[in-house]
Amino acid sequence: MKNIFKLLIVSLLSFSGFSQEDGASICADSKQQAFRRFQATPNARVAYPGDDKIDVTYYKLNLNISHAQQYLKGEATIGFKLKLASNTCFLDLRSPLRVDSVKLDGKRISFTQETSKVNLTFDKTYSVGQALSVIVFYQGKPNTSSLGSFTFSTHGSSNAPVVWSLSEPYGSPDWFPCKDTPADKADSSDVWITMPSSFVSVSNGVLEKMVDNKDNTRTYQWKNRYPIAQYLISIACSNYIEYKNYFKYSDKDSMTVNHFVYPESFTVATKTQLDQTPFMLKLFSEKFGLYPFIKEKYGHAQCDFGGGMEHQTCTSLNSYGGSLVAHELTHQWFGDKITCKNWENIWLNEGFATYGEAIYAEALGGKSSYQTNIAGNATKAKRSIGTLYVQNINSENEIFNSNRTYSKGAMVLHMLRGIVGDEKFFKTLQNYLVSNVAFGAAVTEDFQKVAEETTGQKLDYFFKQWVYGEGYPQYTYSWNPNETSTELKINITQKPNTGSTAFAMPVDVKIIMADGSESVNTVFIDKVSQEITFTKPKGTISQVVFDPDNKILKDVTENKVAIAVTGQEENQSFVSWSVYPNPTDNQVFIDFNLAKNAEIGIDFFDRVGQKLKSISAEQLSNGKYTRKLSLNEFSSGMYFVRLRINDQFFGKTLIIR
Repeated sequence: MKNIFKLLIVSLLSFSGFSQEDGASICADSKQQAFRRFQATPNARVAYPGDDKIDVTYYKLNLNISHAQQYLKGEATIGFKLKLASNTCFLDLRSPLRVDSVKLDGKRISFTQETSKVNLTFDKTYSVGQALSVIVFYQGKPNTSSLGSFTFSTHGSSNAPVVWSLSEPYGSPDWFPCKDTPADKADSSDVWITMPSSFVSVSNGVLEKMVDNKDNTRTYQWKNRYPIAQYLISIACSNYIEYKNYFKYSDKDSMTVNHFVYPESFTVATKTQLDQTPFMLKLFSEKFGLYPFIKEKYGHAQCDFGGGMEHQTCTSLNSYGGSLVAHELTHQWFGDKITCKNWENIWLNEGFATYGEAIYAEALGGKSSYQTNIAGNATKAKRSIGTLYVQNINSENEIFNSNRTYSKGAMVLHMLRGIVGDEKFFKTLQNYLVSNVAFGAAVTEDFQKVAEETTGQKLDYFFKQWVYGEGYPQYTYSWNPNETSTELKINITQKPNTGSTAFAMPVDVKIIMADGSESVNTVFIDKVSQEITFTKPKGTISQVVFDPDNKILKDVTENKVAIAVTGQEENQSFVSWSVYPNPTDNQVFIDFNLAKNAEIGIDFFDRVGQKLKSISAEQLSNGKYTRKLSLNEFSSGMYFVRLRINDQFFGKTLIIR
């Protein structure tokens, strides 16, 4: 019980910490800033999609790094297979790095170097499928800045040196030769880093060996045996303190969780935040399937850019708030295990990771915390412009647009969950992660195919409008309150998306009765104007709520704000009533004019029909009355005020600022 209580306290502390700024915004900001540096670099270009004649199978980087001279000497071994018979290929490498020589099978081969690539000429023409391995010897000062793809910097009051990489999306050729496309993942990688012995050097995978050299340097040999995209290969080097957790994923097995933290940041508060990581690993393993790189590690390496980067098995980040940690950890499944095949489909990385934050919020705070997270993403998603599928991958603001790629991407998953239900939704995620694109690269259609196969539903309409279409539906609805009718008619209109196109979505409609009972019906709305007819429940209808659980990214307006639901004009007990000011801040006045003696009551409801506050019923004689009510306990938003006069009910919408 003590351990459970301790874990709960740690989790709640972490959860309260990320309300200040969501992990998606922090992640987007760091990547946008890094790419702005890339655009400012002379001779910069989008190295995309690399040489299509080769299929990369292996990277080994043997790096000798001098922080004092801000200089890099490297030997890059690149294994690949030829997709076409050829005697040439090229690798992406950006000046001012200079290639000294290139070897193929231990023999030097000729090459020419341009500003952004190295052209290799083999000793002969090799056939399709031939496996080759070249070693590129190179050196120079990498393109760099305080937020660059390869950075020399300092931290703390002692100005301790630090070196880190951040290659997404186009920064890998700034520090090693590669095929610069996420579509071509290597089967494995090694990174060897030699620096002065005061540095702790961190990279992907497991530490296979640490060698102290005679010249007071130390070589860290990191080994990764999982497929990896070029931009997920990373280094981080400084005077780190290593702090460990353990993720116990079975009765007998556990995986080390390694955190590499600046000494000045290694506080009790930081350790409390880091201690949440095994809880997240367990949570996401239950939701998505076992952590993908379970035979190696997970961890964090502290760097000074303003966010996080999901380097495979070792995220680079500067702070440890729960939302950011959850976002980057989710990437290990969505982004690292399965990588977007091209940057146009970056939502498969960032939208999924942003939704991981919502799942974490739900695990800690239940449905209300989940809905709060989703409401924040919905607000941002409505500001997005263009299609979720990125149209201009030359712009960092397009690729890493927080409103669209992150928040709208997360909303697509939230809406899919609403359509198919929890069980099929999470089964879809699990099946996607073991499909034919597992440990590979994917496009939207790969995910759609798995979703359709898992749920048995045709979802083409859904992905076409939300991934390749623009905007979101803006609904207006009205309903007939006639109590003598046996039918309830709801008229729904929506603003056209583009031209005359309407969004097609299944929508829940909740009918709330005066006695508090309720029912939910699901209807498919796919026209600009539509009338839906239900068999009217017995009794008096108090409210009709459109999409009560906010399953859809939308705006919705009910075009009737004051309704007398009895329809018995001769028995009316009052002449008029009003609610003011509206919108209001922390108090409201309700005026009503009784035509005869009556019992009155006042209730407040939220948007989904849940009663929040009731004013005790009182018997009054005819006349004019005013009630002043405090709203201090209510947060900003839209509410429904219901006035009861004997057995009659009247409603108005109230906005609290």
